Amino acid sequence: MQKPVYKRIVLKVSGESLSGNNGYGIDAAMISSIAEQVKEVVELNVEVAIVCGGGNIWRGIAGSAKGIDRATADYMGMLATVMNSLALQDALEQIDVPTRVQTSIAMQQIAEPYIRRRAIRHLEKGRVVIFAAGTGNPFFSTDTTAALRAAEIEAEVILMAKNKVDGVYSADPFKDATAEKFETLTYLEVLNRNLGVMDSTASSLCMDNDIPLVVFSITEQGNIKRVVLGEKIGTIVMKGSVN
Repeated sequence: MQKPVYKRIVLKVSGESLSGNNGYGIDAAMISSIAEQVKEVVELNVEVAIVCGGGNIWRGIAGSAKGIDRATADYMGMLATVMNSLALQDALEQIDVPTRVQTSIAMQQIAEPYIRRRAIRHLEKGRVVIFAAGTGNPFFSTDTTAALRAAEIEAEVILMAKNKVDGVYSADPFKDATAEKFETLTYLEVLNRNLGVMDSTASSLCMDNDIPLVVFSITEQGNIKRVVLGEKIGTIVMKGSVN
């Protein structure tokens, strides 16, 4: 068996990646593809936690811009992440990957409440844990949720799966043909250059807790496994200089 370089990971899946090429809603084929890739990693005896975004259904900031109270709009976004998490849980369990959804907002009929020790126990038993409903607080992104949960469960890395880009660029590669792709970055560079990898709160949390981040494309089948096995794809962001 190939030996993974990480034992416990947090996979951050954006809402947009769950919509496939549709740009909105949940694409069944894309959900199935992600589930299959996660299964490949679980079969390497890697403990996998997942944080789903909700941008394919609702964005709190966009809702606020339309006149909805920001806190209310953010709570609506948290509910969108729960919908995505349940869809991903279903896809995983259809291919025999035991999965638990834990929510930061209590909704006992459909998911467990987030309890750190219980989450770690699930991971130790080989179950995938999906953290839904963000941090449970408005004004915080799911990027921050990924950073926070990674610190809490002592994950070794955050894998940020993208569906449009294959790493971090100096500018938007779709708008600027001269945009340069970075192989390595530090969190200070990300913050100082405003590269938009993740929001500043999440970046600072990762930097303070020395949690590396790998940004890569999820559209190519098998990429999650490649990252876990240590293959150099995408962009790695770390606290200090990368050798």
